[in-house]
Amino acid sequence: MVYGMSAAQIFLTLVIYGFFLAVPVVIVVAAVLLVRRLLAERRLAAKPEVARSRKSLAQVLRAHREEAHMTQELVAQHMGVSRQAVSKWESGATEPSTTNLMELARLYGTTAADLLREVEGWAP
Repeated sequence: MVYGMSAAQIFLTLVIYGFFLAVPVVIVVAAVLLVRRLLAERRLAAKPEVARSRKSLAQVLRAHREEAHMTQELVAQHMGVSRQAVSKWESGATEPSTTNLMELARLYGTTAADLLREVEGWAP
């Protein structure tokens, strides 16, 4: 016996104190998990808007060509490349070299940087 308490009383006291100490920890952990989930849901909810406004380089190149009312053949002739090369750039099979990207931008009346700003995941 410790301080006039039996083993059962000591055990019961430790369980009760342990319970009262554990409850705040559980509440804090639950609150943290809830906040993390809410933030994750908010990020996921924002992503479709970003995805709708951002495109791949292939989509950007095709959109600018169509806005310029040009065919792939015409772009290829102006640049001195094959129509298949332009098709591959616009399908995403390959990407134009830096030189070709700059020439495409000039042809479409914009800059290479502006084209790249429209591309998803590109950061200056």
